[in-house]
Amino acid sequence: YSGSLTTVLLSQIKPRTRLSLRSNSVHYDSLSTEQPDSDTPFMRTNPISQKRSYIAVAVLCYINLLNYMDRYTIAGVLLSIQNYFGIPDSTSGLLQTVFICSFMFLAPIFGYLGDRYNRKIIMIAGMIVWIITTLGSSFVKKSDFWVLVLTRALVGTGEASYSTIAPTIIGDLFTGTKRTLMISFFYIFIPVGSGLGYILGATIANATGDWRWALRVREYIFYNRSFVWSSLGVTAMAFVTGALAFWTPTFLSRAQVTQGLRPPCKEEPCNPLDSYIFGAITVVTGIVGVFLGTYISKQLRDRLPNADPLICAVGMLSSSPCFFIAIILAATSIPATYTFIAIGETLLSLNWAILADILLYVVVPTRRATAEALQIMVCHLLGDAGSPYLIGAISDALLKYDQESPHWDFRRLEYSILLCPIIGILGGVFFFMTSLYIKEDRKAAELLNSGNNVLL
Repeated sequence: YSGSLTTVLLSQIKPRTRLSLRSNSVHYDSLSTEQPDSDTPFMRTNPISQKRSYIAVAVLCYINLLNYMDRYTIAGVLLSIQNYFGIPDSTSGLLQTVFICSFMFLAPIFGYLGDRYNRKIIMIAGMIVWIITTLGSSFVKKSDFWVLVLTRALVGTGEASYSTIAPTIIGDLFTGTKRTLMISFFYIFIPVGSGLGYILGATIANATGDWRWALRVREYIFYNRSFVWSSLGVTAMAFVTGALAFWTPTFLSRAQVTQGLRPPCKEEPCNPLDSYIFGAITVVTGIVGVFLGTYISKQLRDRLPNADPLICAVGMLSSSPCFFIAIILAATSIPATYTFIAIGETLLSLNWAILADILLYVVVPTRRATAEALQIMVCHLLGDAGSPYLIGAISDALLKYDQESPHWDFRRLEYSILLCPIIGILGGVFFFMTSLYIKEDRKAAELLNSGNNVLL
């Protein structure tokens, strides 16, 4: 039902009016509700009403919510899936890896198409594939695990179709602080959708006793140092969030087993309490973090030109010790672990809206969708496409030291997840490097944009 409603809502977004430059056959959107400035794509004609602009953002936010709910529903019922298929940790992590890889390889294709053709049609086509494959994955039999892997790979089509396009549409609809606010609303639904994915998946699986019901650039860009460094920072952030988002409920469940607070899960459905708590924390900290990051950015941006990447650097560098402490405390105190997870997630969520805004103002408008696609490909290729599998593989490699003890099941996953805070520190360094070049690159983008306005 939600997928069908998404398609209907998307159909209400009016097609764009286009201006064509025959010299390079590039089409420019006409969606703005405000007067052109140095940050708007060329000249705009026939602007849509402000009401329709807000409706368009609401639809895109709704899609973002559904996507991230779908992405992490699997993580919320992972223990039940492991029991059902009899798969080890490394194979479990593969479910997320194939999804991210599909999304990663399709993103550049949708980015290329989004810069040249009707974005509404592209998104609807991707969403249709997403709806069909998500539904199909819920009917996989116990003997056909590979079918589940294949359907999870195809689900990446939906995210690839809109993630590369939606932020650029918002960038065309609004400018200045209003655009920053709209981008903030859009990215709030990443942590909200992720958290609700855990909660909804665990609730449905627990109520039905069946986990399956939970599933029913070119020129300019590569020479832009801010874009390159920020993309590396986003990659590190994707690695950390992808690994922690996928493994935290299972990790905390094993921690409670080793503390003697609950018995090991031998039959499905497994205890969903950790999915509930972690999902709720993700929702709350995501909302607080995104709004706080946006507020700090607005307060500092005029006085400090490189405020945005510095906020991202501080967010990454300060969240890493929190996650490290949370991981270490899991063996002795679950409440303390949740406390530091909440602090770390809040600090990490400072970055979501700011990251999108950085790309929008250091890349010229006609290359934004392509830049978005390239950033998505890089950050998922080196980030959350492999991090869940890598953590699972390290955990499985440590299994040889003790194959019987539930305590060692916890410890080997603990040692594996400790890789995340290290990558987080590296991400903070990347964002600090971004801060060194962003003022110059933003000015260059504005000059290029102004020159193209004159030519038009």
